[in-house]
Amino acid sequence: MHTDRTSTTRFAVPVDAALRAAGWQPGRWDIKQAEVWADTLREYTSPAGHRHCVFPAAVEAWAEFGGLRVHPTGPGRVIAPAALHLDPLHGLHMARTLGDLGRALDTEVCPLGSETGTESLLAIDSEGRVYALDHTGDWYLGPDIDRALSALLSGAEPLRLTTG
Repeated sequence: MHTDRTSTTRFAVPVDAALRAAGWQPGRWDIKQAEVWADTLREYTSPAGHRHCVFPAAVEAWAEFGGLRVHPTGPGRVIAPAALHLDPLHGLHMARTLGDLGRALDTEVCPLGSETGTESLLAIDSEGRVYALDHTGDWYLGPDIDRALSALLSGAEPLRLTTG
């Protein structure tokens, strides 16, 4: 019977193919770049005094997936697959917005990257859960980076967050 997973990866075949085409491979770990991003975010203060939270879940996601520009091919399951640029500096000037989301969710939230077609900001919380923030609302993408990337790159429909 045909399966959606290969024996050598943790992602479904189309998701794995899109990630590998972007330069990802199992074991990828660029901790030096992740630390540069962490330092840049920690050093940033908005004009109103808002600062970023940086925590291990974010640094680990950046070390493995940071810098990738992912362009999935093919139709999505429910919506079009998202093209991604996994660079947390897309959220550098969003410290207040991410802080507000973190308070609403009772966690800390840090930038992860963006959807290049929509400019939705991708963010990760201290537990590793992933979100998207855009002009239409805040969205839950998955309980961890793997499931969030799988949802984004396969066109799964995200869940709208209801906070407040």
